[in-house]
Amino acid sequence: MLEVMQPGLLSTPQDMGRPGHARLGIGRSGAADWTALHLANALVGNPADACAIEITLKGPVLKAQASHWVALAGAPLPQARINDDPWPMGVARLVQRGDHLSPGGMSSGCRSYLAVAGGIDLDPWLGSRSCDVNAGLGPSPLQAGDELPVGPANRVLPHAFDWALDLRPWQHASRPRTLRLLESAHTGQLNDTSLKLLGDATFRINPHSNRVGTRLDGPELHLEKPLEMISAGSVAGSMQLPPGGQPIVLGCEHPVSGGYPRIAQVIEADLPRLAQCRPGDEVRFEWVDMATALDARRAQRQLIEQIELQIRQRLEQAA
Repeated sequence: MLEVMQPGLLSTPQDMGRPGHARLGIGRSGAADWTALHLANALVGNPADACAIEITLKGPVLKAQASHWVALAGAPLPQARINDDPWPMGVARLVQRGDHLSPGGMSSGCRSYLAVAGGIDLDPWLGSRSCDVNAGLGPSPLQAGDELPVGPANRVLPHAFDWALDLRPWQHASRPRTLRLLESAHTGQLNDTSLKLLGDATFRINPHSNRVGTRLDGPELHLEKPLEMISAGSVAGSMQLPPGGQPIVLGCEHPVSGGYPRIAQVIEADLPRLAQCRPGDEVRFEWVDMATALDARRAQRQLIEQIELQIRQRLEQAA
């Protein structure tokens, strides 16, 4: 059991979400950066889809009510502490009853994941323990006084670690970030100037961005002529163009349908990088073809699977 002493800026239980319910008007939700969730879970011996705590910009303060193995992955947390001791990312740490866990704030990036061996064992809703903040579905965001049950650990962990996972390749330090785009249903409706700007200009993350969508500030984009539309299905990564000309890229809590023109699609492999963009960060876009997008997705998943396997092997050797 973990007791929430302070909730942080926005801390929510997240697993891999609840896919397959769009016909009911229910979105997937789940971790905004699934790669960081998988890595955090692997470090404590959890299944990849176990429920962890998604931390946004500034983490909560938690008190352990029993002994637990915990780990952090995602955006850098240089001030993370267990009691008064530094809490390095990328390695499992054993906490004891009464210990205070304080991830602190992020020096860059937007989201980190706190995994505990056994997973956060809240009651699932439609097969998921994910909090859908916008729709108000599933568990609620963490609040002071909440008690978070922890499930039984999936494996016995060693009492000491002499290794840590290097998270730097996953922390997306390049500035500005370049995100890859596919053409979408209404890409051809953009006027020539806007089409060129989308590939050449730098955009800034608007402070009103959230898990529903990332709002972009930059040059106004326009269609060749007004387009009358009816609502159509939406997916994460879809870049929509509202009448004001500033695009929005849909996130993990996107509505299941929408009526704005869909001018581009951020490729699936780059959605974790987009999820780590904080307000004020700059992004650029690069057009790619479907073959490139599929190759990037395949390579990303294979790399995560290889790292998870290596962590499991190390845990087995050290146990």
